[in-house]
Amino acid sequence: MQFLNRRWQTAVYLLSILGLIISLWPNASSLYDLTGEEDLLPQLRGVMHWVNTAVRPQPRLAPNAEMAYETETIFGVNTFLEQEAEPIKRQQSLEMIRDAGFQFIRQEFVWEDIEIHGKGDFIDRRNDPNGVDAWAKYDQIVQLANENEIEIIARLSNPPNWTRALPVEQTGSKAPPDNFDDFGDFAALVVERYQGQVTYFQIWNEPNGNEEWGNHQPVNPVEFTALLCNAYGRIKAVNPDAIVLAGALTPTVDITDANLNDLIFLQKMYVSGAGECFDIMSAQGYGLWSGATDQRLRPTVINYPHHLLIRDVMVRQGDAHKPIWISEMAWNVVPDGIVPTFGRVTEEQQGRYGVEAYQRAQEDWPWMGVMSYWFFKRAADFEKDQSWYYFRLMEPDFTPLPAYDALSSYMNGGDFPSFKGNVGFMWMRLRPYLFWVSAGLLLFMTLMRTHPQES
Repeated sequence: MQFLNRRWQTAVYLLSILGLIISLWPNASSLYDLTGEEDLLPQLRGVMHWVNTAVRPQPRLAPNAEMAYETETIFGVNTFLEQEAEPIKRQQSLEMIRDAGFQFIRQEFVWEDIEIHGKGDFIDRRNDPNGVDAWAKYDQIVQLANENEIEIIARLSNPPNWTRALPVEQTGSKAPPDNFDDFGDFAALVVERYQGQVTYFQIWNEPNGNEEWGNHQPVNPVEFTALLCNAYGRIKAVNPDAIVLAGALTPTVDITDANLNDLIFLQKMYVSGAGECFDIMSAQGYGLWSGATDQRLRPTVINYPHHLLIRDVMVRQGDAHKPIWISEMAWNVVPDGIVPTFGRVTEEQQGRYGVEAYQRAQEDWPWMGVMSYWFFKRAADFEKDQSWYYFRLMEPDFTPLPAYDALSSYMNGGDFPSFKGNVGFMWMRLRPYLFWVSAGLLLFMTLMRTHPQES
């Protein structure tokens, strides 16, 4: 009996070790696939980070949920076409965007550039005393996009100064209007003007930080929800078929008046009733210091798959049927001499990571909709001393950069991966349980084997 008991203990001991090995076996063919890091030391650190997160309870992702508002493509790009002074450059931009394979543009319809001088005043007199039609260039952008069979995600933000009683020096140029009805009026005007031509409308951008809710007032999820719901109601009243995107939340770990963690901000939005006021959720998809394959997932780390934690909040709030669209996704090629605020990669990596980002979304994330690369080009290079300038795909003179070529080759190649299925999600949820059961058994059996046997 003593011999059988020892054999049983050994079997359980070995099974617990096997369980630990299986539970920690990553779904990756290389350290790069697991961590998104290309050098050995960061890869080894990344493995430790991954282990730390993989054995914790995993986010609820509801991969089987039926998605609303599905599109045939996920390929989008951010544009600043309103800043091009020459109409021919807007046309050239959209033709190159089309030729690259992008089928969506995320284009701001800048409130302060349309209703400039006062309520109901759509004549631009900033450079011409006689004034010009402030709508004209936006009309052309819409027309050119339709001619090139490109859908527009119209981002509505940036209130004019007349909407706030305090001077812009105190509020900041992106602070919300004093009266949210003014924004609702503007949103309704845009929807009505472009009915049948523009379907997607995004309300604001990064209201939880980066001074996009003003410089001298705390970010406020309750107030943003009120603005969002006001605009949603006004848009749907004009066009019930319009599709409204909530403003993308900036991924941040801060909990301050100026920047509030996006997961906390979103949860407070839901508590304030935001779930009834958007059709599609938006998120940002910056990789920063690691590549698109990075599988680490912690609320305190910002990397490419960070939006899975946004998805978790949505599922828990009953919004599993709503997709997430990535408003901005890219890696930064900032040169030496400029602080790498958004990470630093080579031009080759920028293009490769961008392709891998689209591939991963197509393979792994069935709730993912359009992903808009940040960004196509700027009208001029006067911002080249700023790190964010180096996300671009093209120089102001239309010289393509390597990332443009890499993405174009991928999008025009047509050999896109399909969704790999739900096995990976099931294993993601089961892994922590197998790990902790195996670890507990191993500890128990180790204690039994070291405990002195009674004679």
